[in-house]
Amino acid sequence: MSYEMGKYDIVVVGAGHAGCEAALASARMGMSTLILATDLSSVAMMPCNPAIGGTGKGHLVHEIDALGGQMGINIDKTFIQSRMLNTAKGPAVHSLRAQADKTEYHLEMKRTLEQQDGLDLKQGEVVDIIVEKNEDGADEIGGVLLRTGAIYRARAVILCTGTFLGGKIFIGESVYESGPSGMSPATVLAENLRKRGLPMRRFKTGTPARALASSLDYSKMQKQAGDETISPFSFMTDSLSKDQEDCWLTYTNEETHTVIRNNFSRSALFGGKIVGTGPRYCPSIEDKVKRFADRKRHQLFVEPEGLHTEEMYIQGMSTSLPEDVQEEFYRTIEGLENIKITRPGYAIEYDCIDPTALKTNLEYREIRGLFCAGQFNGSSGYEEAAAQGLMAGINAVLALKHEKSFVLGRNEAYIGVLIDDLVLKGTNEPYRIMTSRAEYRLLLRQDNADERLTEKSYRIGLASKERYDRYLAMKEMTEKETERLETTKVSPAAVNPILEACGSTPISGSVSLADLMRRPQVGYEDLAPADPAREELPPRIKTRVEVGIKYSGYIEKQQQRVDKFKRMEERALPEDLDYENIDGLRIEARQKLAAMRPDTLGQAGRISGVSPADINVLLIHLERMRRSR
Repeated sequence: MSYEMGKYDIVVVGAGHAGCEAALASARMGMSTLILATDLSSVAMMPCNPAIGGTGKGHLVHEIDALGGQMGINIDKTFIQSRMLNTAKGPAVHSLRAQADKTEYHLEMKRTLEQQDGLDLKQGEVVDIIVEKNEDGADEIGGVLLRTGAIYRARAVILCTGTFLGGKIFIGESVYESGPSGMSPATVLAENLRKRGLPMRRFKTGTPARALASSLDYSKMQKQAGDETISPFSFMTDSLSKDQEDCWLTYTNEETHTVIRNNFSRSALFGGKIVGTGPRYCPSIEDKVKRFADRKRHQLFVEPEGLHTEEMYIQGMSTSLPEDVQEEFYRTIEGLENIKITRPGYAIEYDCIDPTALKTNLEYREIRGLFCAGQFNGSSGYEEAAAQGLMAGINAVLALKHEKSFVLGRNEAYIGVLIDDLVLKGTNEPYRIMTSRAEYRLLLRQDNADERLTEKSYRIGLASKERYDRYLAMKEMTEKETERLETTKVSPAAVNPILEACGSTPISGSVSLADLMRRPQVGYEDLAPADPAREELPPRIKTRVEVGIKYSGYIEKQQQRVDKFKRMEERALPEDLDYENIDGLRIEARQKLAAMRPDTLGQAGRISGVSPADINVLLIHLERMRRSR
């Protein structure tokens, strides 16, 4: 028997990283919001790696923060080690990564949800969505039904189910229904979404064992310390200082690989039990050993799970092998010979939607008001989930306000690349963001995320006035210092000793400080002795000024490419365009375009199955339409 429990503007199903950002965005933009979790212990849970950021992912966190999201603020409060990755390469691929205290991260985010005005956090298992007919006879969302029979009415629902949906755990021969970390799976909801016709598929991910810290020998491993100067994730954080925990590096070896090979038949992955597709860029250790048979070793990072636990996470060792085999192969590794496993590694299979069934605003095409985000959309990773959750929350609000959707282009943000890839290209495996996926990555750096996104977010009502004012102040400081460096000239006597020390050619006449900074060997800080007029600036401003000056030529060229891209991208396609009756379009292109209804010509060109020749046909058709008006 069902009964009504309340009415909200927006209900968010799931309180993982996607659900938290979706709910906070909705409430902060003025909508009454309910977020439901099967277990409140799952709020912002880290069932896999206890870390935020990393290559490409760090860019997403900076963008989430610039838009007014919570992930960057939360990790700044709860990190236990911080490192900037890829510093030997150019600034476009510098990526911040922070080890988290996973329990504190969960508690801090849960507290944020509880204290947010207009947001209710409740425990309850959603077993179905309520779908009704609107005045036009189309399907639209009406709310959610809980296992208890409780009904919560809503004008929009955001599905952020993570790996709970139809979750199934695999540890060797043992197979059982479960969500991550032993929590209850959302089995009934998975069945009901399929019955409602959502195009579902089955994906798989996994996690390594956790080990007792005191059972490991760190003298046999390489210490990985945090950065001396800590870079915050959030633009709202001025600086950070903290005693950091160490991580450790060790490697598998031939003996490890032999144990794994001898037990391939006992792996759920190779034994035929797992039908879901796993992540290519985060394979299990048995998959690594099989696919890269010539590799003598694979690196493993041993990382603390928090300050109040002795558990260590063995990154790089995800597995679905039985517990006895796990114990055997771990003990072949240097430093892990006496390992005490506290939690075995496992694989988890779960249901997710085909993301090509979504609009670019993350709304499901067939049910108005149903939005989707996170691993439910076929992505992997906390950061990818949070980014989608934020965008789904924003767009659900805008839809209820009958305002234009907030869609970021590939030239504007990694978030734009992520969603564009998922919705237009689709994915046959858990999708992971990488810097190589972004065509304009020199423009999409971590350091300038607020320049790219904060004003846009402020206009739609998410970014706070405090955040917007801070962005304007940082922008002014950057422009002022850049102009000063461009106009301040120095003499050979003042700067040649510096240039020689940097390994750069001396000058014979006066030149500007900016011109000297354009030399690859010379940095902003190197010129300090020859620049007595400079004021002390925040580290983030120094970085932004240096990158802007040093790479100005490359940035300008990439901006020209963006301008060309935008001309194609902004060519709108009519919503009611009849693709089936456009002469010259191939059958596959007609079907794909009619099903996905791209907003622009640029989006149409990125749909799998639509060729450049099809785009030319569309161009000609659009021109004929224009002339006939």
